[in-house]
Amino acid sequence: MLEDATRRDQIDLQLLRRYHVHQDLEAREEMVRRGLPLVRALARQYAGRGDALEDLVQVGTIGLIKAIDRFDPEAGSRFAAFASPNITGEIKRHFRDHCWAIHVPRSVQELDAKISRESDRMSAKTGRAPTAAELAERLSVPASQVADALVGGRGYRTLSLDHPVGETGEALDRFGREEPGYGLVERKSLVEDACRVLDEREREVVELRFVEGMLQREIAERIGVSQMQVSRILARALDRMRTYLEMRGAPGDGALLEAEAA
Repeated sequence: MLEDATRRDQIDLQLLRRYHVHQDLEAREEMVRRGLPLVRALARQYAGRGDALEDLVQVGTIGLIKAIDRFDPEAGSRFAAFASPNITGEIKRHFRDHCWAIHVPRSVQELDAKISRESDRMSAKTGRAPTAAELAERLSVPASQVADALVGGRGYRTLSLDHPVGETGEALDRFGREEPGYGLVERKSLVEDACRVLDEREREVVELRFVEGMLQREIAERIGVSQMQVSRILARALDRMRTYLEMRGAPGDGALLEAEAA
């Protein structure tokens, strides 16, 4: 095995010299192919955080190419040892800069990553998820910082409000509902607009009935007419208002006035 590793290092060094000294692009491409197993092995350590493994391999390959371009064949170091931090650094930068849906301080992001790794290890040993206090003790950080990181970690991914939830629902179904107040405001605006076609007596009767909530008998006593006359004034006023709304094409005009008259 040691012989094989030494042989691989020698081949890497030969290819890298061909690329850096002679600008041999085929040697560069061969180094990329030879480095892909290392990229995949390192990317696998970061799988399960919301990104597909193949996406992480692509990101890590960028780090591999940068390492190939930066490597000094005369430095006397192994290329694999030089490339590994470049590859993992590129993957970490990808998570830090592109994968957080909400801006979270870098210190919180880094602690969240440590918590995720340690939580997996502790869960594998105990068969249960560790508590915040246990994680804090294990990582030697205050429990309050662990709690902040756990909350901040939720900002890594957000779901669209139309994201499917269950068999038939969407996320929006769990967080909101139709506000009935908007409909009331719209109805009130339509009624006020329709009142413009009424004369002074009709408008007064409509307001007493539907704004102040008075009974027809009480309205009759207030304005000095019979209850029958109040009923006729209301019927005529609502009919004029309904006709006005229909001419304007107001939505739900007839039902609206029927509801107001109820």
